[in-house]
Amino acid sequence: MAEQQNPRTEAPNLPDPAAFSRTMADIAARSQRIVAEWLQRQHEADVAIDPLNIGSAFMEMMARLMANPASLIEAQIGFWQDYVTLWQHSTRRIMGIETQPVVPPDPRDKRFQHEEWKENEIFDFIRQSYLLSARFVQDVVRRVDGLDPKTAQKVDFYARQFVDAMSPSNFALTNPQVLRKTAETGGENLLRGLSNLLRDLEAGRGQLHIRMTDAEAFSVGGNIAVTPGKVVYRNELMELIQYAPATTTAHKTPLVIFPPWINKFYILDLRPKNSFIRWAVEQGHTVFVASWVNPDERLAEKDFADYMKLGVFAALDAIEQATGERQVNAIGYCLGGTLLAATLAVMARRRDSRIKSATFLVTLTDFADVGELGVFIDEEQLAALEDRMNRRGYLEGSAMATTFNMLRSNDLIWSFVVNNYLLGNETFPFDLLYWNSDSTRMPAAMHSFYLRNMYQRNLLSQADAITLDGTPVDLRRIKVPVYFLSCREDHIAPWASTYRATQLMAGPKRFVLAASGHIAGVINPPGSGKYNHFVNATLPANAEDWFAGATEVAGSWWPDWQRWIAAQGRGEVPARTPGDGALPALADAPGDYVKVRSA
Repeated sequence: MAEQQNPRTEAPNLPDPAAFSRTMADIAARSQRIVAEWLQRQHEADVAIDPLNIGSAFMEMMARLMANPASLIEAQIGFWQDYVTLWQHSTRRIMGIETQPVVPPDPRDKRFQHEEWKENEIFDFIRQSYLLSARFVQDVVRRVDGLDPKTAQKVDFYARQFVDAMSPSNFALTNPQVLRKTAETGGENLLRGLSNLLRDLEAGRGQLHIRMTDAEAFSVGGNIAVTPGKVVYRNELMELIQYAPATTTAHKTPLVIFPPWINKFYILDLRPKNSFIRWAVEQGHTVFVASWVNPDERLAEKDFADYMKLGVFAALDAIEQATGERQVNAIGYCLGGTLLAATLAVMARRRDSRIKSATFLVTLTDFADVGELGVFIDEEQLAALEDRMNRRGYLEGSAMATTFNMLRSNDLIWSFVVNNYLLGNETFPFDLLYWNSDSTRMPAAMHSFYLRNMYQRNLLSQADAITLDGTPVDLRRIKVPVYFLSCREDHIAPWASTYRATQLMAGPKRFVLAASGHIAGVINPPGSGKYNHFVNATLPANAEDWFAGATEVAGSWWPDWQRWIAAQGRGEVPARTPGDGALPALADAPGDYVKVRSA
C-alpha cells in the first residue's frame, strides 16, 4: 500500500517559472513608472508633512502622560498581568489541556473568523496577544487627563487607526488563511495580489485607490438607476428627473427628493428590489429627484446659497411648470436634508409656502456633536483643506471617500487589503460598494462654507447666525409638518445629534429610529425582512429619554413614512407622465450628470 501523505506536510504547489518571470518583470516596470509619477506629483503639489495635524495631538498627549506617570505604570502592570495569564493559557493548550481564552473570540470581529485562529495554538496566541496589546494602547490613550475634548478625540481615533492597521490579519506571515492559500497556490495568490495592488495604484495615480467591487459588473442606467423617467429640467448644478408613473392615479401633491451632493443620487435607485424611488412611484407618488452635477474647477465659486437657488428653488419652479401644482412634499437625505432645512427657514422668513411637508433622512442640523467626523475639523486641517481646494477649485471625491472609509476602517479598508492583496482574490460585484466608489467632487466655496459654518462653528442651529441669499436663517421658524428618520448605528450623522432638530423646528413632528447605519438603515425595502425600527409619538428634550419610551417595530420604516406622508394631503389626480406638462423631456433617466465620474 502506498504511504499516504499528511495534508499538513504535503509539498506546496510551485508556480510556472516562465510565467513567474514574466509577472515579476511586468510588476517591476509598472512599479517604477508609478513611483516616478507619484514623486513628480508630490513635488509639484508641495504636500504638507502632517496635513491632519496628528503630530501635535500626540505630542500633547505624551506631555500629559509623562507629567503623571502613575497612570501609565498602572496600565503597564495590568498589561503584563494579562500577558502572563495568556502565556499560561497557551502553555496549557500546547500540552493538550482545555482552558478558557484570556480574550474570547468576538463573533462580530470578521478579522478572526477563520477556524485556525481558534484551533491552532500559535495563531490563537497571536490573536490574543494582539487584542491584549490593542486594549493596552487604547487604555493608555483614554487614561490621559487634561486634554481638551477635541485633542482627546483625535488621539483616540488615530490610536485606533494604528491598532487596526497592525492587526495580524493584515500581514501574510501572521494570517493563517493567507498562509494556507499561499501553500495551496505556490504563492500565486501573492503575485496576483501584488498585481492587484499595482492596478489600484495606477487607478489612483500613485495614491492607493482600493477596489471594493467589480466595477465592470455595473452600469449606471444599464443595471442600476433603471427606474423609468425623464430629465425635465437642467441647469449648471442640477438635472431634475421626473419618474414615469406605475399607477393610473397619483397623489395630488408631487414628491421631490434632494439627495446629498457628496454622493450620487442613485443610492436611492440601485436596483428595482431595493430602490426607494421605484417603491415611492409604486405608492402613487409623482416623484422628482435632483441629480447634482459632479463639479469641476469651473464651479469653484458656487456656494451653499447657489445650491439653494439653483437646486431647491429651481426644482420648485420646474415642478410647478411640469405638474401645475404649487406645493410639494420634499425629502432631504444627509447633506441634502441640511440644505432643505436651511431653505425651509429662508422660505419661512419670506412667507413662501411651496413646501407642504418635509422629510429628513439622517440629517444633521445641530453640529455640536458630529461623532468621529469631528476628528477632521480643526483650524489647521481646515486651512490646509481650503488651500488644497483653492488650488484646484474643488475637493477631490477620493478625499471624502477616504474620510468616510476611515470611520469603519476594518470593514471598508483592511478587509479589502486582505482579500485583494494577500489572498489575491478578485472583488465581488456589489451594487452598494459600486455606488460608494463612484465619488463626487465638492466646489471649493460651497465646501468651505459648509465645513466652517456647520461643522466648525455650528451656526445653523443658532437663530439668524447664517445668512443665505440675503435672508437670515432661523430653523425655529419652520412650521411645516416634518418626519425625521435616523439610524441607530450611523457613524456619519449620529442619531442623538440628528434628534436635536426635533427641538428646533416648530411644526408637527415625527421621529423614527431605524436599525443599522447611514445607508443600510435607510435603504431597507419592506420585502427585505431586515432591519427593524423604533417609534415614539412623544418628543422629550433628550434623545435617550425618547429611546427609553420607544416601541420596536419589525421591518422597514418605509410603510410608516408612507402612512405619514399620505395623511399630509388628501386627493388624487390622473397619473402624470414626464414631458406631458409645460416642461419637455430632455433626456432619459438617469440623465447625464450622474454618469460623470471623478478622475
